[in-house]
Amino acid sequence: MYDSPLPSILVSSVFGVMGLAIALAVLLFIIDHVEPIVERLLGGASFTEWLGNLIGRKTRGLRRRRDDDDGDAGLDASAESLLSILPSASLIVDRDGDVVRANPQSYRLGIVRDDSIVNEKVLETVREVFATGGRQRFDLETETPERFVTASDDDTQSGAGVSPGARPGVRRPNWLKVTVGRVDERHVVVLIDDVSETVRFAQIRDSFIINVSEQLLGPTEALGRLADDLEAGGGNVPDRARIEADAREVRTTSNHLNHMVSDLLLLIKAQEPIVPSAANRLNVMDEVRAVKASLAQRIADFGVDVNVEGDDSLVVNGDSGQIRTALTKLVENAIEYSEPGGYVGVSVEADEMRRHAVIRVIDQGKGIAKREQSRIFERFYRGADQSARTADGVGLGLSIVKHVALTHHGTVAVWSAPGQGSTFTLTLPIAR
Repeated sequence: MYDSPLPSILVSSVFGVMGLAIALAVLLFIIDHVEPIVERLLGGASFTEWLGNLIGRKTRGLRRRRDDDDGDAGLDASAESLLSILPSASLIVDRDGDVVRANPQSYRLGIVRDDSIVNEKVLETVREVFATGGRQRFDLETETPERFVTASDDDTQSGAGVSPGARPGVRRPNWLKVTVGRVDERHVVVLIDDVSETVRFAQIRDSFIINVSEQLLGPTEALGRLADDLEAGGGNVPDRARIEADAREVRTTSNHLNHMVSDLLLLIKAQEPIVPSAANRLNVMDEVRAVKASLAQRIADFGVDVNVEGDDSLVVNGDSGQIRTALTKLVENAIEYSEPGGYVGVSVEADEMRRHAVIRVIDQGKGIAKREQSRIFERFYRGADQSARTADGVGLGLSIVKHVALTHHGTVAVWSAPGQGSTFTLTLPIAR
């Protein structure tokens, strides 16, 4: 006679229920202790709210994909083909304001984030076109989002090894021409033409012409005064003294002009793109030491102590002439803006991810006013507070540094405060 299996089943069921209860108790205990930590990480939102939002987003995403599939069936095939070959950034939006199709550029240009339009002007125009039909065009200026700045030439951030509190030196806005039109009853297309390079080139051209013209006025006026004095005759002592003064001014302005032409040539050179290869691998510390050696006489003349230290293993891809020019400009500025007996430090280290070489030039000078820090990388910009030691500059040095950083796929930034000196940070990708 066989024993009944019922008691064993009951025992197993009891133990199973007890195990499930214990597991739930442990889970609740963990949530109870972890929730305060999660709330701090989520900026005050509770764990249950975050979980609910997460589930909601997943549900909305699935619903959106289902709606997109239904919408695609209604989207004209010729329109799809046309949009796929358009050179400009484009996106298709449905009546709910959700982005059905989006060119990756629309994210970088600050128009779309998380499959939604985030620019109010574009969103408002989309609604108007849905309501009234037709087509609308307008100009728009946007800022590249921070997450794209990290991987592009426009940005300067701590992930690339920039000092905390450093101000960006190479970020640039986007100038766009936007066209919004209806594709069908359920879809609107937004075409985005990025004209940033054209606008930027026009601004640079106009600024260049104005600034070079102003720089040329000094030498030509001094030469004109000298010519007038010579024509009037220089036999008398007072006249001769005036001629000598004019001649000194001609020499000063000529030196200034020579300095400007030399820096302009360096600026042009600094805009030649760098393609990483085995032939252009450079040891960063070797370049820094070479710059210090080349400035030995200037360092002695100004009576400043320049100390160089860092990681000798860091190697970058680059043009030695360009990198040395950029470093020379940074160290020269640090020397000229330091008091006699002052200290200038140059350090070289890798960032936390060992993806970038970070070169910092630190001085104990008078610092840079906050209102000027956003402009110091502009061509020909000169701060208002210049001394006799810095009066000969033409305002191209930091612009050269900026373009060297850009052509080497790096960044440049500055931290400074009046009376506390300045720290310039040049970040370059480590060679792989």
